[in-house]
Amino acid sequence: MHPIVQLQQAIIPIVQDLYGHVFTEEDLPLSPTRKEFTGDYTLVTFPLTRAAKKAPDQIAAELGDALLADAGQVVSGYNVIKGFLNIEIHSALWVKYLEAQSRDSLPVFSRRDERVLVEYASPNTNKPLHLGHIRNILLGWSMSQILDRVGYDVVRVQVVNDRGIAICKSMLAWLKFGDGITPESSGIKGDHLVGSFYVQFEEAFKQEYADWQTTPAALALFEAARDSGEPDKKPLSAEGFFKNYKNTYFNEASVLGAEAREMLLKWEANDPEVRALWTTMNSWVYDGFQQTYDALGVTFDKSYYESQTYLLGRDIVDKGLKMNAFYRQEDGSVWIDLTEEGLDRKILLRSDGTSVYMTQDLGTAEDRYRDFEAGRMVYVVADEQNYHFQVLFAILKKLEAPYAEGLFHLSYGMVELPTGRMKSREGTVVDADDLIAEVIQEARQGAEERGESEEIPAEELNEIYRRVGMAALKYHMIKVNPKRRMIFDPKESVDLQGHTGPYIQNAYVRIQSIFRKAGHPQADASLTGYALQSGEKELLLLLSEYPTHLQSAADQYDPSHVANYAYALAKAYHKFYHEYSVLRAESDLAREVRLHLSQVTGRILRDAMELLGMEMPDRM
Repeated sequence: MHPIVQLQQAIIPIVQDLYGHVFTEEDLPLSPTRKEFTGDYTLVTFPLTRAAKKAPDQIAAELGDALLADAGQVVSGYNVIKGFLNIEIHSALWVKYLEAQSRDSLPVFSRRDERVLVEYASPNTNKPLHLGHIRNILLGWSMSQILDRVGYDVVRVQVVNDRGIAICKSMLAWLKFGDGITPESSGIKGDHLVGSFYVQFEEAFKQEYADWQTTPAALALFEAARDSGEPDKKPLSAEGFFKNYKNTYFNEASVLGAEAREMLLKWEANDPEVRALWTTMNSWVYDGFQQTYDALGVTFDKSYYESQTYLLGRDIVDKGLKMNAFYRQEDGSVWIDLTEEGLDRKILLRSDGTSVYMTQDLGTAEDRYRDFEAGRMVYVVADEQNYHFQVLFAILKKLEAPYAEGLFHLSYGMVELPTGRMKSREGTVVDADDLIAEVIQEARQGAEERGESEEIPAEELNEIYRRVGMAALKYHMIKVNPKRRMIFDPKESVDLQGHTGPYIQNAYVRIQSIFRKAGHPQADASLTGYALQSGEKELLLLLSEYPTHLQSAADQYDPSHVANYAYALAKAYHKFYHEYSVLRAESDLAREVRLHLSQVTGRILRDAMELLGMEMPDRM
């Protein structure tokens, strides 16, 4: 039994005897004592003042005395700081707890009769996965792992954006410039190949637009705008006018734009040639995506495709009209008014009967509920879509969807590099595969510079470099609160002395090195009679907090809780290692206790990192 549970069980009857009032564990929460004070756990006594009719300091002193008298086998001392009762738990209880943890150090959560669906990745088939996708994928994967760990039935899905004008741009560019090239004929990974044609289209369009700007028709448009009778709409310069006119040109005058739109119309009309090319090029992309997913170590239970979901939601529009949650305008368009919810009016069906993205998302949510009956759905999507999800969730509540209260947008900030933001149309996006290769190379280079790889076989070395490099990448992405924007620096991510994944791995490797030299702790060893020293107890207290951090991460949909806990634990173990000798301990009992502490630390570090998608090496 965890010492904190024994302490709570001791406190509650004492409070009732002293003040004649029944309190629960929730009424009397215990928190770890701050490091600058003596104690293991702290009880805030201010909530007891009404029942006790005494000052907080007096209540704390009375409780402390009573705990020493009635729970002497649990409590060994206390002190009072301004109404805060800092309590020391008897060392023998901690030693017993360590014995139990050595047998089964990983927390066990009861399985819940509740299913959670987590959506992440959401790639587009006109370009390869990039740095931003990596953060999305790693947040979604680690969150799904943590939710599963604390007892939920988790379903992992992705939505693939495989239709639309952007995909047609890649297809058209392949027809114009590809000369029949394929991934097999070129040796280029499929998603990279298709993405290169998206960039080629944009380059060709950019040149077409630049050429058009010198034509009499373009100059006439600028002059007409400059001479218009609306001062607030007059362009200040030709450069400013053409910068703002670009989308209009694409949709109304561009030759390339017209060809791309024609291809999209043919796709929607199921033109056999267009559909065949679309199927072929998408298959190249899916093969490429799968290679990247394999490298990242992530999987999905089901993939949804926009080509199959873009017509969903029309039945929901009819339902909303019947419920009077939606209304129809004179032009036939359908809207919802969310001004009472602090939002705005939102169109759900255009006047020509076509749906919008919101309609599609409504249909997809309903479709997934039919598939899995998940009471919760977590959408891992960048913060640029915050408002979209506020509206989506508000609409589903209006429609009284059975899962509406369980919707959550795991909003994350964009990822930038030290050099700045990325632009996919200009081909300046940092490719996910290139980044994976770079961090692995950084890990290799760092090890070679430190001269740590000379005695390890080449095959094992390559696996170590992969694990270290991937931990560097993944940890750097996950350690930051998802809501914060972040800068990813590959060199910083592999620093063995920094707030990094390799630093945590190094603590685990250090433990394995101890076991290779000293052997593992005895399975049924009795540690009775050992008086824990302050640093040993500090490490054990931190080990005991692991379930709390797992639960906090699950409750708040924030895997950084687990990442930062793993870092704090690794840091505490490195400190313990330098302060207390394991191999040359002052007694056999001290050696056994420290071996047990090392074993529990190693198990928890490995478990925490695996939940975040990272593998531990035995050597570095």
